[in-house]
Amino acid sequence: MDQTAPNMAYRVLARKYRPQNFSDLIGQEPMIRTLTNAFDMGRIAQAWMLTGVRGVGKTTTARILARALNYQTATIDRPTVRLEEMGEHCQAIMEGRHVDVVEMDAASHTGIDDIREIIEQVRYRPVAARYKVYIIDEVHMLSTQAFNGLLKTLEEPPPHAKFIFATTEIRKVPVTVLSRCQRFDLRRVDAALLTQHLQKIAAAEGVAAEPAALAMIARAGEGSVRDCLSILDQAIAHSGGTSAAAARITAAAVRTMLGLVSSAQIIDLFRLLMQGRAAEALAQLQHLYTYGAEPGVILRDLADFNHLITRLRFQPELAADISLAEEERKEAAQFAEKLSLRILSRNWQMLLKGMSEVEIAARPLAAAEMLLIRLCHAADLPNLDDALRLLEQSRQNGETAPVMLAVSSSSRMPETRQTAAGVTAAAKAIAAQAQADKTSPANAEAKPAKPEATAKGAAIMDKPQAAASPPAARHGAISLQKLVAMAEKQGNLPLKFHLRESIRPVGPESAAEAGQADIFRFVPMANAPKDIERQIAELLLAATGERRQVQAVASGGGATLAEEEQKHNQALIEEAKNNAEVAAVLHHFPKAELREVRLKPQNEASPKTTEKIIRQ
Repeated sequence: MDQTAPNMAYRVLARKYRPQNFSDLIGQEPMIRTLTNAFDMGRIAQAWMLTGVRGVGKTTTARILARALNYQTATIDRPTVRLEEMGEHCQAIMEGRHVDVVEMDAASHTGIDDIREIIEQVRYRPVAARYKVYIIDEVHMLSTQAFNGLLKTLEEPPPHAKFIFATTEIRKVPVTVLSRCQRFDLRRVDAALLTQHLQKIAAAEGVAAEPAALAMIARAGEGSVRDCLSILDQAIAHSGGTSAAAARITAAAVRTMLGLVSSAQIIDLFRLLMQGRAAEALAQLQHLYTYGAEPGVILRDLADFNHLITRLRFQPELAADISLAEEERKEAAQFAEKLSLRILSRNWQMLLKGMSEVEIAARPLAAAEMLLIRLCHAADLPNLDDALRLLEQSRQNGETAPVMLAVSSSSRMPETRQTAAGVTAAAKAIAAQAQADKTSPANAEAKPAKPEATAKGAAIMDKPQAAASPPAARHGAISLQKLVAMAEKQGNLPLKFHLRESIRPVGPESAAEAGQADIFRFVPMANAPKDIERQIAELLLAATGERRQVQAVASGGGATLAEEEQKHNQALIEEAKNNAEVAAVLHHFPKAELREVRLKPQNEASPKTTEKIIRQ
């Protein structure tokens, strides 16, 4: 009989297709397997705790579990999870009207009085069924007194009583209650599995639906089966027709109904952003906004597409996901081959920050436009590796290294501007070094850098000659003692320790012969950090403002600073032992030992005077 007839009340899809047994549940295989084995082995718990997000089947699972506990037919009279046919009590339990299966909503029954009523009733045997089952939904809403009143009964319930709890906030449930229950975490249902489930229901309803439309509904449901069925119900009504069989659900209709943006438009906008075409990107954003898309939704879709590209770099098998549109999979795979992980990570961080700005902005569209401009500007910025490579090339060619500040070709900054907000500390140091080289006498006659030596979209900005600063004084040769002093001054005690104990400096003779006296070479010991070379380079950059070359070699190193100090101290001790006074003291005290020799300051005694510290 047609359920849409006037004499029958309409039932929404979420209730009409509610699972009646464990085989109807989707996406919860671990829980089903555990319960099946427990019932087969006769190891049935006294209480269960079902937790998960909305719409994944907590209350439905509780009713099916109550049905399994009280399953009884003409041939079966024992608890079982194999519910092939309706038993004596099944219909009443699934409809929530069985006398021995008590359902209580803890959100509206939070007090100790409600729990006292359960405690008083639980000692009486069931009226008709095998077990008296108490289903308490949203159990985290109970008060502290109610939880405390339930503890004793929950720990030692009568053999004929079972408790089933359901909650979306498992962290709010006291651990004393959790320890008395068998816990099951119901998972979000995968989008691909939800799409297949929606296809079955649409076929059962006689509704024609495009796969792309069902995939959109599955993603919009965010793993909740109930939410997906509610959206499907709405989509059937939105598609029109005199009956459900006459309706046809299209991707365009679902997109309009949910206020979504088509994947093709999001891909086009993402491509414009990665190409740095700000004007066209702003026009695309305005077009989407005019047709009803919210700025926050557009940014979220951009972030989702960026996330998909990033995942495809590490999980190529995602390209076969049926929940994604064909165009979306194809374009994302192409972007994954072209964009580096650094660019994708930068996009992700900027989009996340931009979404939070749009949420609190008085004018969300303006905030979204500013974010797109920042993304386009960032697309033109050369990364640090490119900047270092160009600087090295210019030095090798004997040319002055340009100070590169990447800007959009349509909005270049004036030549008198020296810095940009996006320049990192390392890039600033490179710029300072390049300016010092440019103003030094050695490079006074150097030719300016060729435009083709810079990255595409970068502007070459030289400091005006009138504002040129005097030549920067370069530091001399690098010594290990200087490095230790720099590390101590900056408070980098771990690096100071490794400079003293873990590296052997290479003598400057070979470097001087090769014309590379500025390069600090060393042999790392086994206990040296793997990135000691990088740490020393960063220390020199921070302390001197210059990028000095640091190189770790395999052999040729001398003694460490600690070894040199130990050798020096041993020489002082041997010299002190030859002193007549010290020798006399050691003669009168045979067990005495000379441990350390300290030189007095020059203002107290002559440099040759030593103080002997003799420790018994």
